[in-house]
Amino acid sequence: MDDVKIIIGNRIKFLRNNLKLSQEKLALNAELDRTYITSVERGKRNISIINIEKIANALNCTLSEFFYAPEFGANMMSLERSNLNKTIVKVAQKDELNYKV
Repeated sequence: MDDVKIIIGNRIKFLRNNLKLSQEKLALNAELDRTYITSVERGKRNISIINIEKIANALNCTLSEFFYAPEFGANMMSLERSNLNKTIVKVAQKDELNYKV
């Protein structure tokens, strides 16, 4: 399986390109730095769930929509079933959030 950072970065880039957003506009909407978005898309950053949520919101999608990615085939679906999924659920439960992934 590809590195999780690369998979997440590819997902962000895919969604951003579908919306015809520049990295700068996405960064502005997510209240993050453009260089941060660049490094996340390149798989160079270990992105937090908080920043994934900010980016998902800036991309007009829920966390559930963000992590459901049939266009990425088995890689994203494997990721969805991985420990990352368990971590997201754990964080959501701890923070009493109602995320479904």
